[in-house]
Amino acid sequence: MTFAKSPETTPQHLKRSLKPRHLNMIAIGGSIGTGLFVASGSTVATAGPGGALLAYALIGLMVFFLMTSLGELAAYIPDSGSFCTYGSRFIDEGFGFAMGWNYWYNWAVTIAAELVAAQLVMSFWFPDVPGLYWSAVFLGLMFLLNFFSVKGFGESEFWFALIKVIAVVIFIGVGLASIFGIMSGIDTPGFSNFTSGDAPFVGGLQAMVGVAMIAGFSFQGTELIGIAAGESENPQKTIPVAIRQVFWRILMFYILSIFVIGMLIPYTDPNLLKTGDDNISTSPFTLLFERAGLAAAAGVMNAVILSAILSAGNSGMYASARMLYTMAVQHKAPKLFGRLSQNGVPRNALYATTLIGALCFLSSFAGDKTVYTWLLNTSGMCGFIVWLGIAVSHYRFRKGFILQGGDLNELPYRAKWFPFGPLFAFCLCLVITLGQNYQAFVGERIDWAGLTATYISLPLFLAIWWGYRLKKGARFVRYEEMNVRSAHEQE
Repeated sequence: MTFAKSPETTPQHLKRSLKPRHLNMIAIGGSIGTGLFVASGSTVATAGPGGALLAYALIGLMVFFLMTSLGELAAYIPDSGSFCTYGSRFIDEGFGFAMGWNYWYNWAVTIAAELVAAQLVMSFWFPDVPGLYWSAVFLGLMFLLNFFSVKGFGESEFWFALIKVIAVVIFIGVGLASIFGIMSGIDTPGFSNFTSGDAPFVGGLQAMVGVAMIAGFSFQGTELIGIAAGESENPQKTIPVAIRQVFWRILMFYILSIFVIGMLIPYTDPNLLKTGDDNISTSPFTLLFERAGLAAAAGVMNAVILSAILSAGNSGMYASARMLYTMAVQHKAPKLFGRLSQNGVPRNALYATTLIGALCFLSSFAGDKTVYTWLLNTSGMCGFIVWLGIAVSHYRFRKGFILQGGDLNELPYRAKWFPFGPLFAFCLCLVITLGQNYQAFVGERIDWAGLTATYISLPLFLAIWWGYRLKKGARFVRYEEMNVRSAHEQE
C-alpha cells in the first residue's frame, strides 16, 4: 500500500500512562454531567415523558455514531490533538487550525463556568462563605491534578466518574424497584404518567427541538476519549473496547434515567419546572431518593453534583492543555506551549489554560454578567462545531483510505453503518447547531442580540479557518494526497 506524504504530525512525546480503567471511566464520565442530575426533570416537564425519551434517544443515537467515527480515527491514529490533527489531515490545514483553537477556547471557558457552578453547590453547606474562595480552591485543585503527571488526571477522573456512575445506578435501581412495586412506601403509578393530560408528548415539535438541544449539551464531553487516546497505554486495544460500550452507557445512563423520571414523577409536578434553576433540592434524583426514605438525599446529591462539576473542570483543564500543546508542536500556536516537563506534562499550556479560566471566572465577579453570558454561549456552540468536524473527518478519512488501497481489516476498530453513521450524525448535529436559538425568530420581532450571542462562534470559526487558508495558501486535501498512515507506520 502506497501512502501520500502530508504535513508533519505530532511527535509522540507525551507519556502513555493512562490505563484501560482510566480510559473507560473517562469515556463514562464524559457522558454524565450536571445536565442529567439537575436539568433532566425540566426536559420531562417541557416535552412530556414521551417527548423527552424520544429526544434523548435521537440525540443519543447521533452521539453514538459520532463516537464510533472518532473511535475509528483514534484507534488507528491516536493523537492528543485528536480532531485538530484529523481536521488538518483529512479536510484542510485551516480547518484543523480553527478546530484546535475552537476546542481550546471551549474548554477554557467551561472551566470558568464550572468554577461558578461550584459556588452554588458549596453554598448549600456553607452559605456564609464567599463563593470566590471556593472557586479559587477548586481552580487550584484542578491545576494540581494536572500539573505533576497524566496519572494524576487519570486517577482523579476515575474516582469522579465512579461516584457519578454509582449515583445513577442506584437511582435507576431504586426507580425500577418503585415502578414494579418492590420498593415499600412508594405508590406505583404504572403508566398513568405517560397517559395523563397531554402525555406522553407535550408542547409538540417545538418542545422536542428544545429538549433535543438540551440533550445535545448534556452529551458534550464524550469526545474526550479522542484526546485521551494520545496518552493511553495501548490505544489500538483500549479505544475499541471503550467505544463499543458507548451505546450501552447512553442507554443506561440517559434513556433509563429519563424513563424512570417520566414513570414516577408527573410532568405537571411543579418541582420539575424548577429544575432548570439549578435547585439541588428539586433535582428529580433528590425527589426520588427522598420518597424512597433517604432523608439526606439533598446532601448526597449535592456531593454527587460537586463531583460532576470537578470532573468537568478537571477534564477541561486536561483537554485544553493537550490541544494547545499539540497545536504548538504543529506550528499552529506559540512554540513555548510545545514544551514538556520531565513527566511529560505540557505545563506552559496548562498555565495558559488556567489563566484564561481564571480571567473568565473573575469577569463574572466584575459585574459584567453580559460578557460572561456571551462567553458561555459561544462555548456551547463550539462543542457542536467539534462534533461536525469529527463526522466530516471520519467520512473523508474512510474515503481516502479506500482510494489509496487501504484494507479495512487493518483498522483496529471499524465504525459500523458507514457512510450512514457520519452522514446522519452530521445532518442532525447541523440542525441542532443552526436551531439552537430558533426562539429568536419566533415572534413579531427578531431578537438580534440573542442571535448574535448564540451564533457568534460560527462566523468566528469561519473567519479563523479562511484567514489561515488565505495566509498559508492552504487548500482542501484531495483523497489521493491524504496522509492515511497509522501511528505505527509513521514512527
